[in-house]
Formats: sequence, structure tokens, C-alpha cells
Amino acid sequence: MDEIHLVPYDGEWPRKFAVERDFFATCFVAPPLRIEHIGSTAIPGLSAKPIIDIMVLVIDLDHGRAALPALEAGGYSHWRDNPDTARLFLVKGLPPSASQRTHHLHIVADPARLDRHLLFRDALRADPALRDAYQALKIDLAERYRLDREAYTDAKTGFVEQVLATVRSGRSSPDAR
Repeated sequence: MDEIHLVPYDGEWPRKFAVERDFFATCFVAPPLRIEHIGSTAIPGLSAKPIIDIMVLVIDLDHGRAALPALEAGGYSHWRDNPDTARLFLVKGLPPSASQRTHHLHIVADPARLDRHLLFRDALRADPALRDAYQALKIDLAERYRLDREAYTDAKTGFVEQVLATVRSGRSSPDAR
């Protein structure tokens, strides 16, 4: 069972992302189109599960698959049975080599998938009130779904979709829940 445990924002998270970004640059035969820090650890001031989420945009998933041996040699485990066939998903920090996950790597070939994450990230970076509303929601959900990662993630969807709709429509800020 995977317990939801939020910690206060850690100023080391951007550095940890940068270390992995530099490592990824050596793993791909064709350089990735983009390597971005996504998720809550990419938003200063936001509490998060202490797992650095990184999305790599590649020309096609075959380029991502070609990098798997180098990524696995660098400590990442590829989830080969991932039901989401539009991305490759890897985790760093799985037992027995580590006590907890430290990084999630999402390799995608669809720029719209990356853009969705960046729109949400950048909206929260730009609006402290919106960030704080999201934090309050996350804290509430982490208490309610402490032992159910999927329910925790699913319960955030409405907020995320509301923020994305607001950003896409050009309004200044969505109504906080």
C-alpha cells in the first residue's frame, strides 16, 4: 500500500530535477525535444509528495524505448505493463535498492500532453492564491485518501480541469474551491 504523505516545499527539488535532466540528456540517441519539471514539486511554496515528476517529450516513443537501457542503468525501473500506451513510465527509488520512490519519469511523444502539465504548473506558479487553494485541497484529500493514491489523484481532477479551462479561456483566475 502506498501512503499519501505530503511534505512542505523543499528548495532542493529544482536542483534534484536539474541533476536528472542532465543525466537524461546523455541517455537518448536523439536529444529529447523538451525535458520539464512537472507536478507539485515544480511549484515553489506548494506541499507535495517528495517525488520529482519529470516529463520528457520525444519525437516518437521508439526514441524513448531506445533510451530504456541507459535509464535503467541509471536507477530507473520501467513499468512495462503500464496500461497507458501513450507514454513510457519509469520510477527511481524502488525497493530493494531504495526505501522509497524519489522520481517519476514520463516519456511522451504528444506535445499536447506536456503542454497540459505546463499550463497547470505555470498557472499555480503565477498565482499564489490559486496555489494555496490547490494546497488546501491536497491536504484535505491526503487526509481522506491517505492509503489510496488513485482516489487521491482522481479527486484532484476537477480542480485541475477547472484551472486548465480558465487558463485556456484567458480569464485571470478560476474560482477557488
